[in-house]
Amino acid sequence: MKKTILLFSLLFWSAIGISQPVQKPSSAILRDIEKLNVLGNVLYLAAHPDDENTRLIAYFSNEMLLNTGYLAATRGDGGQNLIGPELREGLGVIRTQELLAARRIDGGQQFFTRANDFGYSKTSDETLKIWDKDQVLSDMVWVIRNFRPDAIVTRFPPDARAGHGHHATSAILAEEAFKLAGDKNAYPEQLKYVSVWQPTRLMLNSGRWWDTDIENQPNTVKIDVGTYNPALGTSYTEMAAESRSQHKSQGFGATPFRGEQYEYLKPVLGSAPKENLFEGVDLTWGRVGHPELTEEVDKIIANYDPLNPQTSVKSLIALREKVKGIADDFWRTKKLSEIDMLIAECMGLFMDATSSNPLVVPGDSLHVNFELVNRSNIPVQVTSIMLANQEQLSKELILKNNQKEDLAIGLKVPLDKNYSGPYWLEEKPTLGMYSVSNQLQRGKAENDPVYSVNVLLDFGGDKIEYTIPVEYKWTDRVKGESYRPLNVVPALVSTFEDPVVIFDNGASKTVGLQVSANRNMSEATISLKLPPKWKSQPEQIKLSDLKEGSMHSVQFTVTPPQNDHGEVEIGAIVASNGKEYTRSMQTIAYDHIPYQVLLPKAEAKAVNLDVAIGVKTVGYIMGAGDEVPRALEQMGVKVWMMNEADITPENLATLDAVVLGVRALNTNDWLKDKRDALLGYVQKGGTLVAQYNTTRGLDWKDFAPYPLTFSGGSAASRVAEEDANVTITQKQATVLSYPNAITAHDFDGWVQERGLYFPSDWDAHYQAPLSMHDTGEKAHESSLLVTEYGKGYYIYTGLSFFRELPAGVPGAYRLFANIISLSSNPTTHVEKR
Repeated sequence: MKKTILLFSLLFWSAIGISQPVQKPSSAILRDIEKLNVLGNVLYLAAHPDDENTRLIAYFSNEMLLNTGYLAATRGDGGQNLIGPELREGLGVIRTQELLAARRIDGGQQFFTRANDFGYSKTSDETLKIWDKDQVLSDMVWVIRNFRPDAIVTRFPPDARAGHGHHATSAILAEEAFKLAGDKNAYPEQLKYVSVWQPTRLMLNSGRWWDTDIENQPNTVKIDVGTYNPALGTSYTEMAAESRSQHKSQGFGATPFRGEQYEYLKPVLGSAPKENLFEGVDLTWGRVGHPELTEEVDKIIANYDPLNPQTSVKSLIALREKVKGIADDFWRTKKLSEIDMLIAECMGLFMDATSSNPLVVPGDSLHVNFELVNRSNIPVQVTSIMLANQEQLSKELILKNNQKEDLAIGLKVPLDKNYSGPYWLEEKPTLGMYSVSNQLQRGKAENDPVYSVNVLLDFGGDKIEYTIPVEYKWTDRVKGESYRPLNVVPALVSTFEDPVVIFDNGASKTVGLQVSANRNMSEATISLKLPPKWKSQPEQIKLSDLKEGSMHSVQFTVTPPQNDHGEVEIGAIVASNGKEYTRSMQTIAYDHIPYQVLLPKAEAKAVNLDVAIGVKTVGYIMGAGDEVPRALEQMGVKVWMMNEADITPENLATLDAVVLGVRALNTNDWLKDKRDALLGYVQKGGTLVAQYNTTRGLDWKDFAPYPLTFSGGSAASRVAEEDANVTITQKQATVLSYPNAITAHDFDGWVQERGLYFPSDWDAHYQAPLSMHDTGEKAHESSLLVTEYGKGYYIYTGLSFFRELPAGVPGAYRLFANIISLSSNPTTHVEKR
């Protein structure tokens, strides 16, 4: 049992990135040597990406030299996206990588539970109805038992003061996990891999917004996180701002605060400290029964030569031999890994394993260049190079000072090799939870590398193994040397040109597919997987001589049954050489995170509905990024994606309606300068639709004809329950009657929420035909505001069309068709408030 637990401990720490040498300046190497004398862990715990206090994480990791982790209950899948169109799973992947980018800056490590961010939740009761409490609690206990924190710090209080149901729930479950992690009867199936662990205390990182008298409360720990670290050339608040600025999809770029800045920790469970978070906890080698090792490390620190770090290698190897004798499996494993990294750092040892292609297909050959450079006078012998348990070293190899060695290694990828793609997306999720059957995957931030090189080095009789992930490397003409993860992908993938296809009451429609080859294929046959009574013409399309990297467009004419309205899934099947390929391939590429590849099922949502539309051409001004233009095209509308130069009276006069994308005013500073042109277009008979914007700095004078008041993005300005009751208060309103008769049934099947950032007050010129509210709350009447202005119509709506239309919600299509069709109805008249 002990051997199994130790093996998993090695795998767990390897998964968070400590087995590969990193090139560091000598001042940073000295900090790593000093860290050898610190045997302590602290875990920060909250609900989402960007909830973490990067000031505390930076301070714990770099000033106190603690192993510092952040456990986020979710990956932020339910948030908004300021930098692109990705939502839900795609956004969760982005925000996961943003957290990892943040941790690379502040020195923390990242963990997750399986909880799915289903969107804003106003209470913990609602959250726990959707999350599987036992699964989330199990994951928290699992991370605690693996990471073994001496102290846990939560971000939020376990009640309404947290401001979000997910926030409060993360604190509630943290308290339960704190009590259960040390109980052998709790989640005993985990004990096959880990031991029980009881943290010393649980603290709340209290905030002045809910604890105005925090400084005067007993047992409050006060920490100055504004401390300047001359070895790093930065303060922890400056480091924290850079870390927080990685949350670019949320628009959280931060300006650092310089000087004293205090954080406050209040005791929740466990023994209450008086002044120090770690009172009563031995953070020295004494905790493992070897206090003499403190002196050994102190000698290495005293003799460290920043101009010649390799002089410390002999002492580090000697220390390594002594650490091997420690009985505590956890700290022996952790400290040996730290020493191994330090030996490589002090020698300037560079090891790099790169593939010749970013994608590899099962059954194909993987070609890897393994580069080694020993930038020290200490000779090192390479005794083994393993790639997927296959020995690659054919002769003795000595690494001499600054002599580069390039080795061509490789293997044939097994036919049963698993495809890449985020591990938590492999199984079918529920609204509240991702499904991860493999216990050893749970808690991890991302997949392990698909292949790694294990190199065994002999330092004069002392052998150390290093693990180097295989990555794809290329030279970008602008950025220079660039890396991205290696991915294992199917030989053939297919992607629907439109993830949602709208059919008009049984009418046939062309459905397009892009078929891509990731290796040379002699032939392929493409067909659609359709529900009963749906037909495609042709039934199959054959392709031949598909070259690696080629893309082929194919089209089917699909006919749904008439008067059989509703949503169905349609799939694509690509068959070749007796094998069926049913995956799509999606990529996510932003400069601040590594390139990501997703391999979901090749599916699209088909919606057969009765929808009329009164416009032909719509101008769309993109904001943060959304898929509404695609939805408009599915309804047969021609969409002009307009930029600043396009917004002229002459161009606007050619359009039936103009739509501002979500957060368009937040992301396009120039839009307020186009207000007169846009409202002039409305006065002459056009329709202008403004979708939601966040409220910071939002002024109605920049975009609306009559006053609107916004009170922020709090619970008071949104309806978070996707099935919240909707009442049509003005049944005769044209926006609800032309060209489609909108009823309460059109609000069935909405996803995640009704809407957000609703105005708190509005001028009497606006008509407000809808009323909605979350359970137990007062009604919101400003989700859809319509006013005449001159000969045209202006609409402001916080309804979440940016979520509902890409999800194929029928009623959302019908209502949006009405909104953009207002000016096409010759009898339109808006009743004023």
